[in-house]
Parts: sequence; C-alpha cells; structure tokens
Amino acid sequence: MLHAIDIAGMVCPNNVFLAPMAGYTNEPFRKMCEFLGAGLTFTEMVSAKGLHYGNEETKHLLYCGAKEKVARPKAAQIFGADPDIMREACESEALAPFDLIDINMGCPMPKVTRNGEGSALMENLPLAEKVISSCVKSGKRISVKFRTGVDAHRKITAEFAKMCEGSGACMISVHGRTRDMIYAGPCDFAEIAAAKAAVKIPVVANGGVWTVQDFREILEKTGADAVMVARAALYNPRVLCEITGRETPPLLPLFLEELRATREIYGERFATVFMRKMAAFYIKGKPCANAYKRRLFEAQNTVQVAALAEEIFQNEE
Repeated sequence: MLHAIDIAGMVCPNNVFLAPMAGYTNEPFRKMCEFLGAGLTFTEMVSAKGLHYGNEETKHLLYCGAKEKVARPKAAQIFGADPDIMREACESEALAPFDLIDINMGCPMPKVTRNGEGSALMENLPLAEKVISSCVKSGKRISVKFRTGVDAHRKITAEFAKMCEGSGACMISVHGRTRDMIYAGPCDFAEIAAAKAAVKIPVVANGGVWTVQDFREILEKTGADAVMVARAALYNPRVLCEITGRETPPLLPLFLEELRATREIYGERFATVFMRKMAAFYIKGKPCANAYKRRLFEAQNTVQVAALAEEIFQNEE
C-alpha cells in the first residue's frame, strides 16, 4: 500500500501526504512532518487576492526556507475565484519554489464561501473549470482539493472529479465529507471510490485517517492512490512514522527543534503563542494534560515554553 507516486513527473517518495491546514502547516511543522515520513506537504491555504495586492502576511505563509541539497517535492495551496488572479498567483515569484499548486475548492468556512471561493465553487462548475484551466496555463502542475458536495442531497464527487481532470488538473484530493459536515462525521468511502473510477489522474483520499489501520482501510475501500493526514498530525505527528514504517523518534527533540525553527523564522512572540498551542495538541489525552495546559498558556516566552516541554516530554517516550 505504501509506495512512491508520480504526479505529472513529480516523484514523491511515498503516498502519505500532510494535508494543508490553515494556521498550522507552516515551514517548521512541514519540515518536521517530512522528517517523520510525509511524502508531500502542503502550505496553509493562501489567498490569491492577498498575493495580488502584495499582502506581506500572505507572502509569509509561503516561506519555505533555503533550497535543500536533496530537495523533496513541495506543494502550496491557494484559494480564489477570479481566474486571472489565480493564474497570476501561480506565476508569481512567491509560488516559484513550489512543485505543485493545489487549488482549494473544499473549504467550508463562511468567510471563504461567501466570496464564492473554497467549496462555493462546487456550486459553480463553469467558474471552477475556468479557474483550473487558467491556473494550468501558468505552466505549473495544478491539483484540486474538494469535498463530496454541499450536502447529502447534492453529492457531485465523480462529476466534479471529471471536470477537474478535463480542465487540466494532474491530481485531485477528495475530502470524503460534504460542506455542511465541516470536519465531523464519517468519511464517505463510496464517493471517493466514485471519483477514482471517474478519472485517470492520481486521487488522494482525505478524511478520518488517525492510525495505520485507517490508512489501510481508506485505500482498500476507495482505491485511492494516496492518503492525506490532517488533524491526526497535529495531535500526534509521529503517526506519520507509524504509517510509513519508520523508526519513531523521541518527541522532546522534535518539539525543541520545531520551537527553535519557529522562533528563528517568525520571531519570539509568534513562536511563543504558536508552540504553546502545539504543545497542547501533543499532550492531549495524557495524564495531567489539563494542568500542563494551564501552565503552558501562562508561559511568556520561548524559554519558558522549552522548559515546560522538557518537563512534559522528557519521560513521555
């Protein structure tokens, strides 16, 4: 089940991908997940309009560090509904380091959908087609991430998958839930399987993968080519080791390196706030988690966060 995958000439070392997650998949987190086994990682969702208007915060989300000697494939995710602005984003310097550009057509959040973006494009196939084909004209590899539909009565997975392929997308990722389900409820394996049967390009299954068993089940029941791991990686990034069969390293050095890199790239204040939040994810369900959380959110700087992490994680293995 675990294998390398070729996406329009971009070879990923395995078919376990880290999903794009707004507010979380920054450069240090992506690097850690690559180290733990992810075959492909995605940036946070980035606004094409933000890039168009030169928003510095938007550009910051696309930071991907120095070029590596042995570079792994990298993917960025963008969203928008204006075909010209989306193509401009794909051609921008900010997205030049990325091997694949993923178009978000699945975000269910009202602040995105009310502008006709994200999963709202699933209700406007002609516009969705224009957006994809316009991005393809940039010369970049283009993939699309979408849901099974708007609600249980309007599932259009196979139809939408065909449209994506016909518009030039080289890969699709299907979140096996409808928009109204947000992130709750069972993953619809049948709908992902319908998408796989409808197209010849690689299909990535997304939704409800928390364990090795979940990874195997979703591939068996959908026939998908790859799997995206999302929230499971926030709570337990080492699940990527378990799925890919790698040796599982201790959590403390992973956390301290993530903290160091986050501070170096984004600054002291951001690193303090962000890494308090990440530590809270990593200790969920562990003994004394609530007491540690209270202490974590009282930490005023990265030195204090690091000291608490050593106390929390040193005997965790």
